[in-house]
Parts: sequence; structure tokens; C-alpha cells
Amino acid sequence: MSAHSLCGAKIVTPDGLRDGTAVAIEDGFIREIGPLDSPSDARMELEGGYLVAGFIDTQVNGGGGVLFNDEPTVETIEAIAQAHRRHGTTGLLPTFISDDLPSMRRAIEAVDAAIAAGVPGILGIHVEGPFISAERRGIHADRFVRAPTEAELDLLARPSRGVKLVTLAPEAVPAGTIACLRAAGVLVAAGHSTAGYATTRRALDEELDGFTHLFNAMTPFGSREPGMVGAALEDRNSRFGIIVDGHHVHPASLRVALAARGLDGAMLVTDAMPPAGTAMASFELQGRTITVADGALRGDDGTLAGSALTMDLALRNATEMLGLSLVDASRMASANPAAFLRMDTWRGTIAPGMVADLVHLDEALRVRRVWIAGKLYDYR
Repeated sequence: MSAHSLCGAKIVTPDGLRDGTAVAIEDGFIREIGPLDSPSDARMELEGGYLVAGFIDTQVNGGGGVLFNDEPTVETIEAIAQAHRRHGTTGLLPTFISDDLPSMRRAIEAVDAAIAAGVPGILGIHVEGPFISAERRGIHADRFVRAPTEAELDLLARPSRGVKLVTLAPEAVPAGTIACLRAAGVLVAAGHSTAGYATTRRALDEELDGFTHLFNAMTPFGSREPGMVGAALEDRNSRFGIIVDGHHVHPASLRVALAARGLDGAMLVTDAMPPAGTAMASFELQGRTITVADGALRGDDGTLAGSALTMDLALRNATEMLGLSLVDASRMASANPAAFLRMDTWRGTIAPGMVADLVHLDEALRVRRVWIAGKLYDYR
């Protein structure tokens, strides 16, 4: 791949905004940042806006009209990745919610095959459930919620391409399960759980990595029982996802969480369903009709069923609802999830030596161009 440089936009780096500089890309990686005068570089003039690190979404159930659970194939994964790429997502974990063992196996194998086939942006899989609390299962189908079998834990621990993230309820699995999964290289998050503070602390002692959609489907923070939320905000080694759509969590609660834990603990996630990136009014989820109304996705009983968010909208919401700077919002959309996935030495920031996963935003923070490993996708 020939060397080329991008100039004309403000560059969002971990140290702040840089203006009047360029990003040089070579062989899919960022070569350098700064005033560049090499005649061998082809230059692309971005004509304003911002250049940010590509967004990394660790919780993507669907998008572009398709749901991963419905048809766990490489073609489905490719369609989901393509839909989210238009909104700046350069890396994602297709997320498979509670289902039966054969379907779980197909989902894991499909992601493995998608990575082997080089589908752009696929970093691994997120298996959300089925080892969760029936009481706090949310939209997950009750018929699939269960304790893990040895065969299921063996499947999750089996080596595969990319990252493997599992969301479970600590109280729903035998003691030592989290530690065993972590020893096998699996990332583990707590969610859809009735676990209180003490149980959550024990999970953290087993090297629990984080928390799935903070505040939602978990025990709340209280004065005498800090709950899972309290444990998540207190701990300094784990991270949590937040859904900034104005429906899942009140913005004030999110601002308090960020003040308590610090920005480095939070990751923007979409929890996206098929309507993301479309004008769909409804879809089917494991036999239930989910309706889109005022931007929220709900079952017939009012239960939230994921979101229609895309990462560019989550970024804009973080600046508007939470009052964050673009630099801080970008950190939560890129650098923090990269660190959570143990990829921060080569992904998640604009710096020399990093993979050239980049997004060009206009002044209104809307996506104009996307690069994955230096390959351009133009959405102007």
C-alpha cells in the first residue's frame, strides 16, 4: 500500500486537538503525525472537521435490518459490520444473546470464520447470557436462561480467533467460573444480575473485567447496599459500558457515574438491534415483536430491547447530554474499549504505530469518511 497523508482536519489525539498537522498512513498503520513534506506522500485534503480514532463497539446485536441471533453466519456479520461502518464503527463484537447451545456454537464459529475471511472490523464475539438472572433478564427469553453446563463452559473456553467476551450473572454460575474463563483468555463482564455488592466484589476478586450496560439490569446503588452499580463505580481495574440514548439511563445518572469512576472506566456502547442505521418501525426478537417509538425499542410489556443507537450518535449524545468535550467523548468511544479488549497498544488512538482505523467527522460530528487499516470508505 502506498504512503499517503490526511490533512485539513483537526486531529483528536489523547493529548487534545491538533490543528495544522497531518496524519501519514503507510501499509495500514499510522506512520507519523505532524508537518509532513515528503514528496512520496499522496495528500488527501479533508477540508475541515475532525479526524478521530475509529469507534470500537463491544455490544452489537444487529444493525442494517438484520439480527445476529436470527442467522449467525458470516453474511449476517458482514451486513451488520457494513451498517455500523457508515456510522464510524471500525471495530465491533457481534453480540449473541441468550439462546440454545447449538445456536451459540454456530455464532462462535461464524465469528471465527468472519475473522478468517477478513471481514473488516470484526474483533471477536460477545456472548451475552444465557447464564444470567431470570429476574433481571430484561428482553432475554426466559426459556433460554439457565446455569452453565460443562459443555457450554468448554465451548466458551475453547481457543478461537479474536476476542471472546462473555456477560454473565455472578450469582448464576458456580464459584470459580469467572476465574476459569479468565485463565482461558476469555473476557468476562457482569450483567443481568441480582448480585449485591459483596457477591460482585468476589467476582472482581476472580478478575471480572467489567460490567455490561451500567445501571441497566443490575442491582442499583443504595445507602446500605451499594449493589453492583456501587461495586462497578468503586473498582479501578474494571470498565463498564454505557448506553447514552436518553432512554436507558438518565443523563444525570451517567454524569454522576463518570464523576465517581473517572472517564477511563467508561465505554460508549450501542447495544444495537436491527433498526440501527435504518427506518425500521418494528422487528421480531425470538418470537416477540419489538416496536420502535421515539427512538426507543420496547417489547409489548414496555421492556427495553437494546437500542437503535449508532456510535456516531452515541458520541454526539455524550457531548450534548453529558457535556463532554470531543476529546473525552472520543476516548470513551475508542481508547477505552480498546484498552478493555487488550488492544490499546495497536488500536483506539491516533498515534504513530497504531492501526489506521480513523473517522472523519464534519463540524456537526457526522461521519464523512472512514478508514479501516488504511482502507477508505467514503460516505460523503
